[in-house]
Amino acid sequence: MADVKIAAEVRSEFGKGASRRNRAAGRVPAVIYGHGTEPVHVTLPGHETMMALKAANVLITLDIEGREELVIPKAVQREAIRGFLVHLDLLVVKRGEKVTVEVPIHVEGELAPGGGLLEHVLNALPVEAEATHIPESVTVSVAGLNVGDSVQAKDVPLPSGTTLAIDGEDVVIQVLQPQAEEPSGEAPAEEGEAAEASAS
Repeated sequence: MADVKIAAEVRSEFGKGASRRNRAAGRVPAVIYGHGTEPVHVTLPGHETMMALKAANVLITLDIEGREELVIPKAVQREAIRGFLVHLDLLVVKRGEKVTVEVPIHVEGELAPGGGLLEHVLNALPVEAEATHIPESVTVSVAGLNVGDSVQAKDVPLPSGTTLAIDGEDVVIQVLQPQAEEPSGEAPAEEGEAAEASAS
């Protein structure tokens, strides 16, 4: 999994005015919590943080004014239209401990000939893994699946040391029957009937 180092600055100013100043300076406000410690409010360099978050469940080593803290993102707030980072919640983790995260699901393979419509019931799979060995993704094969077939959570191959954090019977992906299209020619027939009615 991705592991990056970012320098953080402790912040003491809060509110909309402080947020505007942070954004103008290219910084993102964040709060660090976990392991029974008091939350620490910091700001992070916007561009570096945005690039780091391109990797799912990225492990970040924060340099907080000389003190290092290992964290993973737990909540990411973005501006609705332009998508820039607004705020981060970062969870403190320790090497060797287990954490529960959602891992992106990638699909590979082709459905059976004449197959149906593939529905992603889940786009990410909740799993428990060691904080420093969180898989970047899991892969599900849909090769040969027919209408009515499904893939359950227990069927998804997981890396060693990673376990499901949901019921194994939960459906991850299913194949649905495509909806029948409306028969063509109905509308012209109705228009013709309407024309005959008006003529009479």
